[in-house]
Amino acid sequence: MAEPAPSPEAAPEPTVFEHPLNERIRTFLRLDFLYTQAVYHNEKGNPWGSRAAVSSLLDILAIMARGDVRSDVLKELEHHLAQLNEFQNRPGIDTSRLRAVVANLTRLRTELGTVGSNWLQPLRDSEFLAAIKHRSAIPGGTCEFDLPDYFFWLNQSAESRIAAFSRWLQLLQPLCDAIAEVLWLTRQNGRARQEVATGGVFNVNFDRENPYQLLRIYLPGSSALYPEISGSHYRCSLRFLEWHGIEQRATQSEIDVPFTLICCH
Repeated sequence: MAEPAPSPEAAPEPTVFEHPLNERIRTFLRLDFLYTQAVYHNEKGNPWGSRAAVSSLLDILAIMARGDVRSDVLKELEHHLAQLNEFQNRPGIDTSRLRAVVANLTRLRTELGTVGSNWLQPLRDSEFLAAIKHRSAIPGGTCEFDLPDYFFWLNQSAESRIAAFSRWLQLLQPLCDAIAEVLWLTRQNGRARQEVATGGVFNVNFDRENPYQLLRIYLPGSSALYPEISGSHYRCSLRFLEWHGIEQRATQSEIDVPFTLICCH
């Protein structure tokens, strides 16, 4: 009997590179990244995972200390709710889906609005976390001989560590869930267009009257290229670099590079 033909391998998923175009979205992306990282490591259940989760949590608190992120997120929720309400009477709109999105945004706004201005105080007042933060500024400063109480906690059962850390995460969840939804809506507001970077270089100018918030670039998952992006919400410059491994410096591509560009409001 003839050998069955091998099934073709599925093409790898495209790689998406994102670049924030204002400070607010930059902060949201960082917090979303750190929260996702903290949840992931906490669920690992081993002491090294708990160490990584605590490190992510301390980074979140450091970012939160720089400004009123909660107020910024509430403003973004209000902005998106106002935009979605304008779509309600337009023809061709999936009203059931629109109602579901509006209801979710309203829920997130309510949950974040009711936590109060001192919602992070339990984390800020924790002497346990404060000691870890202080010693983390020293390379290797959280060893067992530096922080015996931290070492003791790390050697407790996985269930107790996960439960304790989950209580900390619950304080952050209203904010981080809202940020995840805002970022999802921002990405949904973008329109994809096919572009070509001539000689590996591409410049894009933005409408100042209708500023964008996020730039997204899609490249094939098999591509040996990645973009280096610089600029602001007025203008961006893209250079596509060829990856030569970790032992060599990347070099700018000299060929024309087709890619997908999405500019998101």
